[in-house]
Amino acid sequence: MRKPCCDEEGTNKGTWSKQEDQKLIDYIQTHGEGCWRSLPKAAGLHRCGKSCRLRWINYLKPDIKLGNFAQDEEELIIKLHALLGNRWSLIAGRLPGRTDNEIKNYWNSHIRRKLMKMGIDPENHKLIHLHRPSSSAAAAATSMEKKPNSNNLNLDLTIAFDPSLTPNPNSAEPSHKNNNITTKEMDHQSQSAPTLPLFN
Repeated sequence: MRKPCCDEEGTNKGTWSKQEDQKLIDYIQTHGEGCWRSLPKAAGLHRCGKSCRLRWINYLKPDIKLGNFAQDEEELIIKLHALLGNRWSLIAGRLPGRTDNEIKNYWNSHIRRKLMKMGIDPENHKLIHLHRPSSSAAAAATSMEKKPNSNNLNLDLTIAFDPSLTPNPNSAEPSHKNNNITTKEMDHQSQSAPTLPLFN
């Protein structure tokens, strides 16, 4: 397990004072950045080495560009994010004077919200389409979801079946004796014949 860069006891974790900033600036200008683990003690700071490094890189480094982002910087960040995603270090390399942490914070606090208000997905930079079904489409979908009503299905459809009218496989003629069956007789036969339901 890696040891912490400094002892937490007695380490200042609050806001940096002007005196602390000046101590850090003076030390780095004289000795260079060097080892961040040993720098706080050498500079006379009750700070963590990581805190000193972030303070220097993000706020105190001479070539840092402080202040609000210009319009051209914002447009460049959006274009680079579309190509590189959340690779803030690479994006910062294209914006002189801006740090990756500063760009990331500005993206999350300003640009992301701005794109969403414009109807653009900040993750893939595509338009956000909100499809709302029309009333007729919604009604059709609702009717399809409902179970079919048994009253609407005619389950009483039957086929009249009379064995005497079944063709004889050994003869081309029907097995009944009289081919001249009247309509009345057919109705009588259909009423007396068993019925087979079409649906189970």
